[in-house]
Amino acid sequence: MISDRQFIRAPRAFGWIDLAVAGLLAALIYALVTVVHEWGGPLRQVPEIHLEARYLPLYTLLSLSRGVIAYGVSFLFTMIYGYAMARVVGAERVMLPVLDILQSIPVLGFLPGFVLGLVYLFPHHNVGLEIASVLMIFTGQVWNMTFSFYSSLKSVPPDLVAVARLARMSWWERFFRLDLSFAATGLLWNSMMSMAGGWFFLMVSEAFVLGEHDFRLPGLGSYMSLAIERGDGRAQLLGVLAMLGMIVFVDQVVWRPLVAWSHKFTDEESTKASGSWFWERIRRSRLLRTGTWLWESCRRRSKPAPVAPVIRGEGSGFSAAPARTWTKRLAGGAIGVGVLFGAVKYVQLLTTLGGSEWLHLLGSTAATFLRVVIAVVLASLWTIPVGVLIGRHPRWARVLQPVIQMAASFPAPMIFPVVVGAMLVFGTGLGVSSVVLLLLGTQWYILFNVIAGSSAIPRELWEVSRLARFSWRHRWQQLILPAIFPSLLTGWITAMGGAWNASIVAEYMKYHGQTLMTTGLGAAISQATERGDFHLLGAAVGIMAVTVVGFNRLVWRPLSHQAQTRFTLET
Repeated sequence: MISDRQFIRAPRAFGWIDLAVAGLLAALIYALVTVVHEWGGPLRQVPEIHLEARYLPLYTLLSLSRGVIAYGVSFLFTMIYGYAMARVVGAERVMLPVLDILQSIPVLGFLPGFVLGLVYLFPHHNVGLEIASVLMIFTGQVWNMTFSFYSSLKSVPPDLVAVARLARMSWWERFFRLDLSFAATGLLWNSMMSMAGGWFFLMVSEAFVLGEHDFRLPGLGSYMSLAIERGDGRAQLLGVLAMLGMIVFVDQVVWRPLVAWSHKFTDEESTKASGSWFWERIRRSRLLRTGTWLWESCRRRSKPAPVAPVIRGEGSGFSAAPARTWTKRLAGGAIGVGVLFGAVKYVQLLTTLGGSEWLHLLGSTAATFLRVVIAVVLASLWTIPVGVLIGRHPRWARVLQPVIQMAASFPAPMIFPVVVGAMLVFGTGLGVSSVVLLLLGTQWYILFNVIAGSSAIPRELWEVSRLARFSWRHRWQQLILPAIFPSLLTGWITAMGGAWNASIVAEYMKYHGQTLMTTGLGAAISQATERGDFHLLGAAVGIMAVTVVGFNRLVWRPLSHQAQTRFTLET
């Protein structure tokens, strides 16, 4: 809070920082007006996408706005769903399987319902397609955030919970002071991964073909999609540079200051990440201090006087418990009827497929499953040691953290043509190349969770291992792997879910005017979506959901129980 004396002592002359702040405010207002104008414009099923460089700033702004809105929705969903799943008694038995199913459905599985439904609701305005694009980006962002928040809440040490109870904290105070603080580090790293996950499906979210309909929205995703289809190398390079510029901007303005701020929730006093030069200079602005001082003054003057509590007699009013009970029953009955109706329609849809089509889908599922497992294993080989190195050593964190943030945020599909072209030169088909493409898109889930887990290891445990003269092998077995196991498990779960989703763009792509595909469930989903074959699409999405949920139940669920009971850092 800025006092009146501090305000008076502030320099009177406005400098270049104040001009920069004024310019940023003007740019923000212009950006908001542009985005609102685009959302409220008339519906254009196939708008003209220009590959000239002068359109890139506008396309970058529109894509960034969709990603930011989707992240806001994802964060709100994470706070509500993750908290209810971890804290409401009995909710975990229903909500966790639902979350498993939702994260197992690929982006293209949501696409027909989102696009057709919203276009029907808004037949004359562009807002329907915009909301559909935001929701598809949301499906690429939200799941790892929710899993991370849920895992963190389930791993809160019992001693801290007991302290919160002894302090008689309300649920609101416990949420902010204990739950959110304890989960802050993992949630922040998974937020960065979520933005990267959203950019991964940017081309699918802004340029998608559904049967005879070709829907496109102006943005970097549709720009790169058109450039790849036409084989325009210059436009692809410009799109990559624009994407890098946007990633650097978001990193400097948002993620770097948040990472520095998040170290207040760790046990490492010496681990201080460098702050943001951008915000350090913005704080010196007299314009900003003037606005802050005016806000504080108005807030102090408008603060209402305390109101005496109203004491109600025990007999006043009536009990609302019966009404709430009937409301829950009616809501549960309506949901049950809706689920039953949808299940019947889904079964009717599947009965139209023949035996050969089912055999092809099962073989494709096995091929994609093998690629997913290989990609996750290869990713783990380098992300675990590098993640521990970054999370443990402040010097390496300062050097590598910004590079990794930008590399993870860059959408891998934008460089898929380069990777595939290089591998085709060496005679490697898409069947092997798709493993590399899955690796590019999913390795960051593991890395970011390992960084979060290793940075949360108390420094006392490192000192004990040093004083006990642990060998490097003994230290990994007795300290590092058990300590990072909950976070590593979250990374594995989200990485496998992300790899299944990434298969839809890794196994089927447009390359220099031709279609490249390999045997796999992702290719089957992409091909069915492009043809508008909803029968095959429904069956493929259902098989993917059953496979992912079954693997979660048989493998990840027992390991999650072990992580919550045996591998928690209790202080």
